[in-house]
Amino acid sequence: MNTLTVIVPVYNAEKTLYACLNALLNAEAAPEQILVVDDGSTDDGMRIAASFNDARLQIIAPLTNKPRGPGDARNRAARIASGTILLFVDSDVVLRPDAVRRVRETLAAEVGIAALFGSYDDAPPAPGLPSRYKNLLHHYVHQHGQKNAGTFWAGCGAIRRDIFIAVGGFDVERFPRPSVEDIELGMRLRRLGHSIRLVPEIQGTHWKQWSLTNLVRTDIFARAVPWTVLLLEEGNGLPNDLNLGWRSRLSAFAALLAAIAPIAALLFWSAYLLLLFPLGVIFVVLANADLFGFFWKRGGFSLGIVAALLHTLYLLYGTATFVIVTVLYRLGIFPGRRDAMRPHGPALTLSAEDRQG
Repeated sequence: MNTLTVIVPVYNAEKTLYACLNALLNAEAAPEQILVVDDGSTDDGMRIAASFNDARLQIIAPLTNKPRGPGDARNRAARIASGTILLFVDSDVVLRPDAVRRVRETLAAEVGIAALFGSYDDAPPAPGLPSRYKNLLHHYVHQHGQKNAGTFWAGCGAIRRDIFIAVGGFDVERFPRPSVEDIELGMRLRRLGHSIRLVPEIQGTHWKQWSLTNLVRTDIFARAVPWTVLLLEEGNGLPNDLNLGWRSRLSAFAALLAAIAPIAALLFWSAYLLLLFPLGVIFVVLANADLFGFFWKRGGFSLGIVAALLHTLYLLYGTATFVIVTVLYRLGIFPGRRDAMRPHGPALTLSAEDRQG
């Protein structure tokens, strides 16, 4: 019989940790074990975790005073987890009551799949239009993704422990800072012949609050740059799923076309080139009509308009980053690792520090 361990990496999450852990402890088909991994927090998060005084909940102390990243925290917990299934949940995610049960049922019913992941729900509580846009966009993308997934997501994702250990866990040597280590794990699993399932009914509320600056910075430096390098290193082209589906690619091209139209018109002194601007805008709107309609229904006129503008901006800087990194990589200027593709990540073994912790 499968048992389940939830792993929650924590770094300064005092504002959301109580709700996160309370939901897990009171979930349907609740987990047998919850490992809260302190990644060097300086707030009251660990005091909050300890206040539950529940035998199922164990706090893993940090190895150093400096954060080592959620990937390292998840690996450490996986080494000592007692469950045959590992469920990774971010500390700012509050799972719905039926989420853990759905994880158990799916992995029990589909013995051939190695891992699964879910989705944020459509009710993010964080105020501000950038926060609502970002959290709802993630929900929309996962609700419309292919069920036979080619990637993995650690915000709310489960994997069979023996497979996680066998493939080497999260590659924290390749990704020392939190970025696309979960995506790389998913690609590695698929390359080794394992199946991953997207189960959009498994949902949790994302409490993260985004500023516009933090949103753009994260999208570029923690997503677009490392993801582009990862795709180039793997050499399998762009997967037609989630954020990289054909509609997203065509939308990105159209947005870029609209952006360069005024510049091209000035350079070549041709008014005809200005026609590319409205054509690009029209195509972006048509290609994303369902997405923009989703935002409109969730937040009315203000969210609909702001989301359309932010999404167009996202398409522009995402595409520009992809092009720049690709060119630099091909020229040998960008510090990518061309030998990075390997059958598994670094070996996951029980270290002396973990035995003592």
